[in-house]
Amino acid sequence: MRNKFLFAMTIAAALFTSCGEDGTADIVINDNSVTNNTTNNTNGGGNTGNQGQTIELNGTYTTNLTLDAANTYTITGPTVIEDGATLTIPAGMVITAAATGADVYLAVAQGGKIIAEGTSSQPIIFTSGANTPNSGDWGGLILLGKAPVNSVTGSATATSEIGNLPYGGSEADDNSGTLRYVRVEYSGGKASGQSENNGFSFYGVGNGTIVEYIQMFEGADDGIEFFGGTVNVSNLSVVNSQDDSIDWTEGYTGTITDAYVKHGVSHDKGIEADGYNTDVGNNSNPIYFSKPTVTNLTIVGLGSGTGNEAIRLRAGTQGIFSNVKLEGFAEGFDLDGDSGDNPTGAGVLSGDLNVNSVIFVDVTVNMKNDTGETFTEADFLTVDPNATGTDYATWGAGWTRS
Repeated sequence: MRNKFLFAMTIAAALFTSCGEDGTADIVINDNSVTNNTTNNTNGGGNTGNQGQTIELNGTYTTNLTLDAANTYTITGPTVIEDGATLTIPAGMVITAAATGADVYLAVAQGGKIIAEGTSSQPIIFTSGANTPNSGDWGGLILLGKAPVNSVTGSATATSEIGNLPYGGSEADDNSGTLRYVRVEYSGGKASGQSENNGFSFYGVGNGTIVEYIQMFEGADDGIEFFGGTVNVSNLSVVNSQDDSIDWTEGYTGTITDAYVKHGVSHDKGIEADGYNTDVGNNSNPIYFSKPTVTNLTIVGLGSGTGNEAIRLRAGTQGIFSNVKLEGFAEGFDLDGDSGDNPTGAGVLSGDLNVNSVIFVDVTVNMKNDTGETFTEADFLTVDPNATGTDYATWGAGWTRS
């Protein structure tokens, strides 16, 4: 992915551009002393008093919007819930998106909120409006918060390329609302050869946000990506993501509990993890790296003979894994780094990157060490024949697709 960023100091600005589709963030860095002007208009939606209508969602919403279950809603373009506004979606609603690619998405800006509380019997579904849907038909769901990211220094914020919206800050407990029993289908539309949407994109989202029981099904890019932030996510499912199923970067430090990944024919890693965005640099002071806690994880591949790797850990990422099941891969864990800016191996030696319990099924190589540091497999992981991964058959029943 080509990443563009702008770092503005008090007087001068410098523009840098780098290339490569590596799943890292496409961001612009802005000085917060500059006021970002936004469109201040609203376009049709709920609260109209009309029922049984087909209503388009498009543009910016600066006041609260509550969808009516009696109506049908279609996202037809960039749709942004602005600072101070809350989007409320009743359980059981199916919201379609025009199948025109990356320009169709739903974003919740910093200070905005989404309240999407489905149930196991009535999930909330975002899907393609095409008669024959395909991955990449539309953009996806984007949340942007005020929690820390390590791609910026001080009071600056980063800005997503798709949507051009700011994210990041110093509020670890920032609250962007609630996602519970929410499924995103056929997402990941490309804006260009360098920029793609994900199913769920969490940009600097804080741990005051509730995210439970979410699924990305049939996406063209990453299933779920964390760009920094502290949000805690539980019961997440990614089925048939064509790029990485779970991706983190920019200093993500939340928790991931009960995660299930299943590869389809087209795919990349089960998890691709970066300590920071290598196209931007680690600009935090003091320096810190991504370090989530991952508990109860299952990743199902296509078999050890297919040459795939389940989890790639790189760019100094840290993390604590427990109760992991990896099935059907040539490589289980691939660790990349160096002794300089990308100290992935140093994390293993310090105990900041390890796997407490893991079981390998049809995996040829448990661990590959390309970090430049010397350590044994036992220094990094503990094989546990009693590890089970997540109990997806129980918590995924009734509301997910397979």
